[in-house]
Amino acid sequence: MNRKQQAVADVGDTKPAGVPGALVLGGAHGSLAVARSLGRRGIPVWLVTDDHPIATFSRYCERSSCWDGPQNEGAVAYLLELAERCGLSGWVLFAGGDAEVRLIARHRAELSAVFRVTTPPWSVAQFAYDKRLTHQRAAAIGVDYPWSCYPRSRRELAELECCFPLILKPRFRQGHDPFTSAKAWRVNNREELLSRYDQAAALVGKDAISLQELIPGGGAHQFSYAAVWHQGRPVASLTARRTRQYPIDFGFTSTCVETIEHEQVEEAACRFLRSLEYDGIVEVEFKHDCRDDRYKLLDVNARPCTWNALGAAAGTDFPYIAWQVAVGQQVPPLRGNSGATWLHLTRDVAAVAQHLARGEDFSTGYVKALRGPLTLRRSPETIRCPQSSSCR
Repeated sequence: MNRKQQAVADVGDTKPAGVPGALVLGGAHGSLAVARSLGRRGIPVWLVTDDHPIATFSRYCERSSCWDGPQNEGAVAYLLELAERCGLSGWVLFAGGDAEVRLIARHRAELSAVFRVTTPPWSVAQFAYDKRLTHQRAAAIGVDYPWSCYPRSRRELAELECCFPLILKPRFRQGHDPFTSAKAWRVNNREELLSRYDQAAALVGKDAISLQELIPGGGAHQFSYAAVWHQGRPVASLTARRTRQYPIDFGFTSTCVETIEHEQVEEAACRFLRSLEYDGIVEVEFKHDCRDDRYKLLDVNARPCTWNALGAAAGTDFPYIAWQVAVGQQVPPLRGNSGATWLHLTRDVAAVAQHLARGEDFSTGYVKALRGPLTLRRSPETIRCPQSSSCR
């Protein structure tokens, strides 16, 4: 018996007959977590991607297919044709990346005629996709956010009164280039700012650039609210702290995330989502600003996040809950337990080494985290050649 057959055998009699499968579009480790969450329960999972292939190597991803991507003008037609050709009508559709969120949200009516969609409509999703709109909504409802600017020209930027350091960020992530892949560039002075702005403008265009203050503090100052919402209310949720990141001073990769109780973060996130009557998977990111003791909204992700698997360790398996909601099953309200930990093991070792080099000793807390409910970001279960979606 091979490992895929063993995975099905492990499910045993719990595998539902004729259960709707899940089609995941793009993404990386968040999509891998979706495949694992659903595949372990005997729910078929297929992946369509033009991006990171990591989820295709999981034994829980039954089929995979490459396509021209969500920005291609034929993307919706491709998905509808795939559903008809392969009998995917009624399957649950997950967006793994921001570009896929945009595609599904903007064409939700067409896709909902065939799929069960877990992405909110564009009237809602745009407030997660576009950081300018994110901060406009935050301002309108009284949620704190970092000072931000959206320069219309290089000249405006050169004359801007500002304090350094700052960060340049893309307003939205669409396409693959050094700027969007890095997520943000730090600038320490005016010369660096103008130089980096020229580079970013050449890659994404001047209208897609945002300038934001750099809130002091490392990963331990960043917090998240992750949840599945339905009809403007939370079905399952947790709050978490980015305990470590890599690089440790200015890192956009979480290496250690722990579930905690945090009333202020949860209240601010819920106020934001409730104002939109949000529906679907979501992560809302905040950073604590010690200068004024406020928690400031950084980003909203309308898709599974990198550390999405932490939910299962905390008792809130978000992909499965989103699937249950999509297929019409009743799900009792759930709150994630505190004390669960997610580790990006290799990078966390590097982050710990940087902390130790500075003379910071947190060995007791580190060992304690390893003894609690733990999820490791590791290699997929089986390295294999992905099957194509040829409906054999």
